[in-house]
Amino acid sequence: MSEQNNDCNTCGKCKTANNEHIDDTLYTFLIYSENTPGLLSQITAVFTRRQVNIESLNVCASSTPGVHKFNITCYCNKEMAKMLTKQMEKKIEVLQANYYTDDEIFILETSLIKVSTPVMLDNKEVSRVVRLHGAKIVEVNPTYSTIEKTGITDDILSLYESLNELGAVLQFVRSGRICITKSRVEHLDTYLAKRELERNGLQ
Repeated sequence: MSEQNNDCNTCGKCKTANNEHIDDTLYTFLIYSENTPGLLSQITAVFTRRQVNIESLNVCASSTPGVHKFNITCYCNKEMAKMLTKQMEKKIEVLQANYYTDDEIFILETSLIKVSTPVMLDNKEVSRVVRLHGAKIVEVNPTYSTIEKTGITDDILSLYESLNELGAVLQFVRSGRICITKSRVEHLDTYLAKRELERNGLQ
């Protein structure tokens, strides 16, 4: 899993620039599961066994009571995305797994960028860049200032790169992707309702 800081090798674009993912697509996997200890390691092992690197990972409670939601992103081709999804759905605790391209979901990430306060005060361009990207300065002290930016990945990386070019960045971190599908209902709810009907039919 990639770590993210102010090292130029971790901004999220270098891999594409080096043609490592030139033929791959960034897929987002949404996995719904019971809240079972050890499941996270089982899911990440599905990617590890196929030598697919996880770009980001976020786990939270879903809108369905008792069900947790995994948001995982990785670069791969469509055939691999299908295979990963099928392997994850084989886990007993996994209720449903799907994969999506960016145009099929609404996406947000949050980032924090620590910049040098002396550099920011000496170079008015730093404040201008922050305003231009719609970011917020959430903390200021004589040594450093903290900037918060929420948005899509490209916007966050654009802000980081602009500030880094000005020599202002001290630290950089961004959250795993959170997303919802563009469908009107949660796919899991449809699946659970169908499963309940099948159970009642068998009874």
